Amino acid sequence: MSKSEALGLRRIDAVQFYVSDLARSRAFWVDRLDFVEVAQSDPAWEAATGHRSIIVQAGEAVYQLTTPLRPDSAAGRYLARHPDGVSELVFEVSDAARCFAALEERGAAMVCDVEDATVQGGAVRRFSITTAFGDVLFTFVERREGARGLPGMVATGAAAAAGNRFGFGEIDHVTSNFLTLKPLVAWCKQVLGLEEYWGIQFHTKDYSTVDGPGSGLKSVVLWDPHSGIKFANNEPLRPYFQNSQIYLFVEDNRGPGVQHTAVTIADIVGTVHGMRDAGVRFMPTPGTYYAALGPRMDELGIEIDEDINELERGEILVDGEGPGKYLLQIFAQDFAGLYGDAKGGPFFLEIIQRKGDRGFGGGNFRALFESIERAQLATGRV
Repeated sequence: MSKSEALGLRRIDAVQFYVSDLARSRAFWVDRLDFVEVAQSDPAWEAATGHRSIIVQAGEAVYQLTTPLRPDSAAGRYLARHPDGVSELVFEVSDAARCFAALEERGAAMVCDVEDATVQGGAVRRFSITTAFGDVLFTFVERREGARGLPGMVATGAAAAAGNRFGFGEIDHVTSNFLTLKPLVAWCKQVLGLEEYWGIQFHTKDYSTVDGPGSGLKSVVLWDPHSGIKFANNEPLRPYFQNSQIYLFVEDNRGPGVQHTAVTIADIVGTVHGMRDAGVRFMPTPGTYYAALGPRMDELGIEIDEDINELERGEILVDGEGPGKYLLQIFAQDFAGLYGDAKGGPFFLEIIQRKGDRGFGGGNFRALFESIERAQLATGRV
């Protein structure tokens, strides 16, 4: 049995997001993205934890939005150090006890022993560990048959299928930013048993779309080959190390952490206009990207189904690994920009539609990086 197989990972079960303004966050996820509020925190749990939470869901993508009721709560302490951001990733596992034993043997720092908890529809077994992802915990949960939801949460009676007009599916991957990758990569391999999946590095000084000195990044994608869970991880690349948006993210976040999560969608071209109408703003893409898109697809041997003019109107990115396999992506503006408030934090959401390509488009990595950098240049950040 391989190191990763021993953990028995199945999928990303939920993302915990600590927020300073729960009503504002709910409005984004529910009113704009059409997620459904499927659960809210029980008053007894609120009194015990000092937290108030709701769970929003579309398809299999689940986010728990939590705000502090007391400054000494976990969320209160987190938000005293950071803006709004991801504080916990929850993973479903086949056997919590076996997963715990494997992680403990590899030197993981356990927050607690395996605990039993009652949730909607049944019971779960769960435990948490600290990580090399900054102030982000990993929680591993074994769900008994029929068990849904998270501890301390009470179902609202609304079903996730009742919303989701945009056709969201599941959380595809998690991307995080660091000032140095080597300790993170070593921890992921040695403790989680992950394997390297893909990597890229580049510098925008080579590209005429960006004025000024530009900056760069190095990215390493790690994955669990049994579940398909993927983590993309970035560090700044010299020269102009401190100009890199990766460096600026770590500054804005006041430490390393999750930059974005990607959610799959059934028809990105058909729904992105509806998202814009609902008030979702996206990272801009220059027209030069689309002028070069046809020749780039030809070079890759990819024939896309979509009309390039429609992609340009939606500012949707396209990339692929070869004939018949490509992906389409778009990236929302970060929450600080969406809310006009630095407390919203530098986290943003990626929307992705996969058409046979399970990887990461190198061309889109560049396009996203340059888009963020243009915005930072425009506001005088670099």
